[in-house]
Amino acid sequence: MSERHDYPRDFTWPPSTDEDYRQEAVVRAGNDLADRLSRVRLLVLDADGVLTDGRMLYGAQGEAYKAFHSRDGLGLVLARVAGIKLAVLTGRHSAVVERRCTELRFDVIKLGRFDKVEALGEILRETGCAAADTLYMGDDVIDLPALHQVGVPVAVPEAPQEVRHHCVYVTLARGGEGAVREVVELVLKSAGLYGLALERLRDKAWQPNHRELSSDHGRAPEES
Repeated sequence: MSERHDYPRDFTWPPSTDEDYRQEAVVRAGNDLADRLSRVRLLVLDADGVLTDGRMLYGAQGEAYKAFHSRDGLGLVLARVAGIKLAVLTGRHSAVVERRCTELRFDVIKLGRFDKVEALGEILRETGCAAADTLYMGDDVIDLPALHQVGVPVAVPEAPQEVRHHCVYVTLARGGEGAVREVVELVLKSAGLYGLALERLRDKAWQPNHRELSSDHGRAPEES
């Protein structure tokens, strides 16, 4: 007979209240930044160095591979089910990035775009979101013009000093190692949406389906 694991009688879901989650965000970011984060309705993420650690591995046939963090992935699912729109904006053409962002139901995918201000404008129009309500997360100088356009510019700790200097928040976690999850949790907890996201995560209607989570069934080499 299989062993049965029951929840304890005092188990509650979500584990904490919206007020407790908000306080966690305030402790980490401060009241003023938590207020700014609470207004975020769109996350725009660079790929290399943010969704990944920035390294590019090449196989014998020239194919490139990237590693994504599963906790970042779940964080982005939480953002989506809470009603936050998602976009990726990267200077490289990458089938791997496209596949990962498609799995996670990103609203907009912009690949091979070094004209990041123009591409950001397209993202804002396509999502119907305002720049003031947008969080952009980057890791290098190519992101600076776009970072200047949004209400909440964010960098990872590996970003050059001049990039970090122009951001309102620098993550504790490194790019590709939970930095995106850190930011998502701050946004949702600041806005009182984290509990809602956890509630919806238990509903199959909000969960990624098997087709979207197909990465483990094969590899998608990056296009040149």
